Amino acid sequence: MFYIKESDKSFGQASADLEVAVKNHGFGVLHIHDLGVTLRGKGIDFDEECRVFEVCNPGQAAKALSSDMRMNMALPCRISVYTENGKTKIGLIKPEPMFATLTDDASIAGIAREVEKDTIKMVDEAT
Repeated sequence: MFYIKESDKSFGQASADLEVAVKNHGFGVLHIHDLGVTLRGKGIDFDEECRVFEVCNPGQAAKALSSDMRMNMALPCRISVYTENGKTKIGLIKPEPMFATLTDDASIAGIAREVEKDTIKMVDEAT
């Protein structure tokens, strides 16, 4: 259900490269949540880094929402760049199996499959 790749890049470089890869595949970055900064800002001892990128392809999102408006609760897609025990990783929850748990609509399954292929390419390019 997860797709995670380890990178030899620094956390910052992997984050920058992911942002470029997202745009290269016709998606946009809607927001970046920096969970490490947020947690430390709340006084929580958190040693790792973690940025969650909310990414979206407007055409694919519109198709999914046209088929089933409830899919808005699973959008946008999220790709994370994080550190774990000194290693930089980039990963996502695969859209196809995730959406399969939400609906049996074949058209949404096809959209999820296409988005999954694209988001995996983004991760691969950024690592």
